Amino acid sequence: MTRMPTMFIPHGGGPCFFMDWNPPDEWDRHRKFLEDLPATLPERPRALLVISGHWEEPAFTVQTNPAPPLLFDYRGFPPHTYELTWPAPGDLALADRVHELTRAAGFAAAKDATRGFDHGVFVPLKVAFPDADIPCVQLSVASDLDPARHIALGRALAPLRDEGVLILGSGNTYHNMSVLMQSLRGGARDDIVGGAFDAWLTEAVTCPDPEERNRRLARWSDAPGGREAHPREEHLIPLHVVAGAAGADIGRKTLEDPVMGAVESAFRFG
Repeated sequence: MTRMPTMFIPHGGGPCFFMDWNPPDEWDRHRKFLEDLPATLPERPRALLVISGHWEEPAFTVQTNPAPPLLFDYRGFPPHTYELTWPAPGDLALADRVHELTRAAGFAAAKDATRGFDHGVFVPLKVAFPDADIPCVQLSVASDLDPARHIALGRALAPLRDEGVLILGSGNTYHNMSVLMQSLRGGARDDIVGGAFDAWLTEAVTCPDPEERNRRLARWSDAPGGREAHPREEHLIPLHVVAGAAGADIGRKTLEDPVMGAVESAFRFG
């Protein structure tokens, strides 16, 4: 079986791909990136494993729901965005495998049989995989948000790449909501924020030495503009899992998009 890449994708803002915006093309580049994603894969994935910035638990927790519902965990959007569907099946065998790999690496692990897909999963994947015919399992981040621990989790999950599983980290490279909401409300902006951190992050992710890459990512909060981009890092931490799962693969940037007044990027390994 061909080894799957591992990717970090920005999942946008709320149900952004399924509503009108001003300007109307605000999310077009993000959408096109997601629509094109399946064609960049070496083959059709057997399953998807998604680590979303919208699910935190004390222990790494894997979803074991065979038919996950959608969690409309956003507020204040048009009524039709609460009627979206994406009926991808769960995969109990994959969930058990994730649980096993996590525990074997020495981490506390749990299972959740009732958890549905949050919008960090179904919003981008409804665009990328609209037929919802590939089994999908969600894995939480740990609520301590420790970067080194999440890189180590990624290392533990790396064997899945040789088992036909596409590992996706879903978050945002810039997630300062006060700044983003200013843009959403039409506040005047003469510049695009987040550029300094995005430049640092790109250099770190694409570092040709994987060990140095991971050392840099573990110290992300010391980066220029790091805490301005992420007052709280739950939307960045899925990238650390992806980087850990990358092993020796060198990262590359696959999207850089100025949206809602900030730079958002995507990265791929392998």
